[in-house]
Formats: sequence, C-alpha cells, structure tokens
Amino acid sequence: MFKTRNPIPGESPGTLRPREELERRPPVITLIEYDRGYLEERVINEKEELLPHLDNQRVTWINIDGLGDIDVLRALGSRFNLHPLALEDVLDTSQRPKVEQYDNYLFIVAHMLYLDHGKAICGEQVSMFLGKNFLITLQEEAEFDVFEPVRARIRAANGTIRKMGPDYLAYALLDSIIDYYYPVLEAVGAKIELIEDHLVDVPRTNPIGELHGHKRALSQIRRFIWPVRDLVNFLIHEESGIITKGTKVYLRDCYDHTVQLMDLVESYRDVLSGLMDLYLSAVGIRTNEIMRVLTVISSVFIPLTFIAGVYGMNFAREVDGKRLPWNMPELYSPYGYIGCLLFMLAVAIFQIVYFKKRRWL
Repeated sequence: MFKTRNPIPGESPGTLRPREELERRPPVITLIEYDRGYLEERVINEKEELLPHLDNQRVTWINIDGLGDIDVLRALGSRFNLHPLALEDVLDTSQRPKVEQYDNYLFIVAHMLYLDHGKAICGEQVSMFLGKNFLITLQEEAEFDVFEPVRARIRAANGTIRKMGPDYLAYALLDSIIDYYYPVLEAVGAKIELIEDHLVDVPRTNPIGELHGHKRALSQIRRFIWPVRDLVNFLIHEESGIITKGTKVYLRDCYDHTVQLMDLVESYRDVLSGLMDLYLSAVGIRTNEIMRVLTVISSVFIPLTFIAGVYGMNFAREVDGKRLPWNMPELYSPYGYIGCLLFMLAVAIFQIVYFKKRRWL
C-alpha cells in the first residue's frame, strides 16, 4: 500500500520510465466492446489489433494489466493524443487520486484496495483515460482487480450499463473501487473489535504494535478516500460534456459512499485512540495495584525488620559478673525466641487490621 517514487534529478517532464519492478510484468491487454445488441470480449496480443476498434460508435473499453511495456503506452498516447505528463503519471504508481481535464478526454487516477487470499490488504493504482467513445484503464497487477462485477453486468446485459456510454462505464468502475473499500474497512474493524474484547478481558497483553499498525493502515486508506471524494465531486460538476447528465445522477450516489467511508475511517481512528488510552489506563491501574500491595508488604515488614535488627545486636546482659539491666530483655529466657516471634506476628496482624480499616487493602 505504501509506495514512494525516486525521480531522477533533472529528468525531462513527460519521460516514460517504468519502475524497476514493473518491467518484469508484461502487460495483458483485454478489449471489451459493446452496445445494446453487440458484445465482443477478447485478449489482444498485438497493439495493432486495437486500431479497427477505435473509430466505431460502440463503447470501447481497453484494459491493460501491467505497465512493463512502454511501447504500448506510446502507441496509445499517439493514437488518442494522450499528454506525455498523463502517461508519466500512469507509470508513477504513487500518485494521489485525482482527475485532470484535457481537450478530448479526462485523466482519472484512483487506488483500489482489496483483500488477497490471505486476507491481507493489497492496493494498486488504476489510471483511466475517458473519452467520448472509449475508456482506457491501466492497472499494475494482472492477477486481481475489483472490476469483475462490472464485466459480469456487461456480459449479462443487466441494468443500464449496455445502454449507456463510456462515462457510465467509468462511473461503474469507480463505484466498484469505492464499494470494495467497505470489506477492507470491515476487516480492519473486526480486528479492532478483537483487540477491544481482549483488552477488556485480559489487559495484560501489550497491543501497542498492533494498534499502531491498524492506525497506520487507516491513515493510508484515508489518504486514498479523501481525494476520491473531491474526484467524484469534480466529475459531477464537469462541464465539457464527456460526463452526461444521466451519469452525474449516479455519481451523486458514489459521492455519498465516499462520505460514508470517511465517517467510517474517522470512527475507527477514534476507536483506536480510545483503545490506546484504555490500555494505558489499564496498565496504570494495574501498576498502582501492584505498587499498593508491595507498599503494604514493605510497611508490614519494616517494624519486623527493626525488631529483628535490634535483637540481632546481641548485647550482653552482664560483664564480669555485673548485671546490665538496660540491655536486651529475655535474651537468655528459654522462651525468648518464641516470644519474640509471637510479638512480631502480633505487630504484623495489628498493621494488617489497621490497613483494612483505613481501606488501604
């Protein structure tokens, strides 16, 4: 989820330079072309196969999984007159979600999140070029995306997607990206609830690292969702005509979902802060209880140690046959040892009873 970019100082703007890890992933190009009564879906092996599909009046959706082939991007940029800066942003996969308006198309960047087979949170950047009759989407990975429900609706001709243009298709993809934030946040929320239950039942376990990890993940998710809200708002008020009025009605619902997601993220962040305070309070209370018990034990043994120390000085009762009356009583008594222990026990019992009356125990 966390990606950084290391640009080359002095590099010319618009230079297409793929990231090193992307060069190892050859792109997979799929074409979906449809209208109300027509559908074609297939994998494109050569970029020249796209040319016959670019000038018709059907909706053409070109999806590229993998960004390792610069020639494909250059060919698309040349054919659709895509700006080099936009193509550079496609390869910079640490982009902030945004929308940029050009003469004949809109350039949209978003981040999709999903749970992999191990229930770990994964994310990747999705770039879109939206024109009057086409939609080009570019993804980092070919293994998984969140667009399969949209493809299923196109194949089944369910709803209005086959009756609308590429702007509605772009809305459907954005809506799918946003909808997949919900299960990701629900997974984070379930883990937070487990920590909360564990803290209430067994507050001795240290959850600081786990809480910090969830807080960091929520901060990153918030960083993805917050600009998406502005992105959708821009599309709602877009005036170039690429987004039709009918699609803008659906985008309002998409905007509502982003607001709900932001509220959910903030709620979880507040819960995490509360759990952190709860844990620190529990640790403080337990520490105070331990210190109180240790203080009471020390208070009980202080006078006993004093008595044992005094009797341990072993002063003699007589010197040269002369008795010393002020020295150690009962030093030579046959019951002196037992009497001293009983006296010490009485002192300890008195202290414990006194502490309980004062509610220190």
